[in-house]
Amino acid sequence: MNVSPHTPIEPGILYFGTPVVLISTTNEDGSANLAPMSSAFWLGWRAMLGLGARSKTTVNLLRTRECVLNLPSADLAPAVDRLALTTGSDPVPPGKTKRGYFHVADKFGRAGFTAVPSETVAPPRVGECPVALEAVLEATHPFATDDPAQSGSVLGLEVRIQRVLVHDAVRRPHTPDHIDPDKWRPLIMSFQKLYGLGPQVHESTLARIPERLYRGPDIERARGIGA
Repeated sequence: MNVSPHTPIEPGILYFGTPVVLISTTNEDGSANLAPMSSAFWLGWRAMLGLGARSKTTVNLLRTRECVLNLPSADLAPAVDRLALTTGSDPVPPGKTKRGYFHVADKFGRAGFTAVPSETVAPPRVGECPVALEAVLEATHPFATDDPAQSGSVLGLEVRIQRVLVHDAVRRPHTPDHIDPDKWRPLIMSFQKLYGLGPQVHESTLARIPERLYRGPDIERARGIGA
């Protein structure tokens, strides 16, 4: 195995590659906001979302405690990119103005997405996204509280999934509760650029563990919602 030497660098961001998430929330007037982001990860039926504390999505989520995490496939990249540099905030915050952001009220219309009514929350789902996760806010985790210069600017928002809805095209045949990773091709953002997911590169030892062994109590809790 070839081992190359490491070189210290100071990149402005550490976005090594995560799925793009389109978060839909409800504005004060009842209209829908839709925002792309990629600072998200999942544990069981919970997700941690890293968002600017003053973004419209964060403001809406803290107020209503509801959202939908819509996961676009790689072929939706042009539509997702139409939401780049847009914000639901009016006026546009100074920090975003410096980066070239501008206000757009109808995010669904700008992207060409279809707003589909959700089953357990008020914000709509994105009909074109193969995966939609209806969720509620459970906890807020401030970032960088040790640094006065950063404290209060970024939040980790812990949400609990209440409903998982998928297109049949990404389901594994004969196993109704499973996503087929060979069919699911998420849109990935790596250092501000958009990529697709390639084929499996190696057999996974971890994949020998049946998915049912990971099922947690949040799944049972979700079954009683909206029934």
